[in-house]
Amino acid sequence: MSVEPRPATQPATPKPRLGNGEAKAGEPRGVLIAFEGLDQSGKQTQAERVHDRVIALGRECRLLSFPDYHTPIGAEIAKALHGERDYAADVMQLMYVANRYEKRGEMTSALGAGTILVCDRYLASSIAYGEAQELDAEWLRVIQKYLPQPDLTILLDIAPETAVQRKATNRDRYERDLALLSRVRESYHRQAAQDGWLRLDGERPRDAVSADVLSALDRRIG
Repeated sequence: MSVEPRPATQPATPKPRLGNGEAKAGEPRGVLIAFEGLDQSGKQTQAERVHDRVIALGRECRLLSFPDYHTPIGAEIAKALHGERDYAADVMQLMYVANRYEKRGEMTSALGAGTILVCDRYLASSIAYGEAQELDAEWLRVIQKYLPQPDLTILLDIAPETAVQRKATNRDRYERDLALLSRVRESYHRQAAQDGWLRLDGERPRDAVSADVLSALDRRIG
């Protein structure tokens, strides 16, 4: 009696790993801090001050800003924001998320080596802007679940009118739409009610905001 040959077993495709990397023995685990808020809320300024504090404490620190316009996907995002491309809202958010996945490997490695990562915009930005354009918030969470997750997200809360006052010219397609920005702010408020968030009044002077930011930083990594 002949025996049918058994089909070769295909190796299982490994699933992307969740989490923020594993620290090497004897090294502190990395921490991921994300700043969120409307444009002109002070995210870049506060991220830079956190970076300087971490370096002063003798820890490794890297600043990241999303979108990263230096990648192929980031360059396409920039064209869309300035009217050279016309993509639907869901396509735009898929590009934003893909832009973060372009950095996933190096972020995970840095966190595993004990580096503090400070992001100017991150996961919550897609949820806020997508939800403001009637996209499903849960879908936006799910497609980002294999990215390193923030240990602390700091919302610098300002009114859309303040954002316009702080930047009167050269605003992109989102910055010109006050109704959209109001919905974005509402989404940020909902998200900031979750654990792992710190909501701060970004209307205050920079140094007052920094005092609260750096106090939260010291509690997180001290």
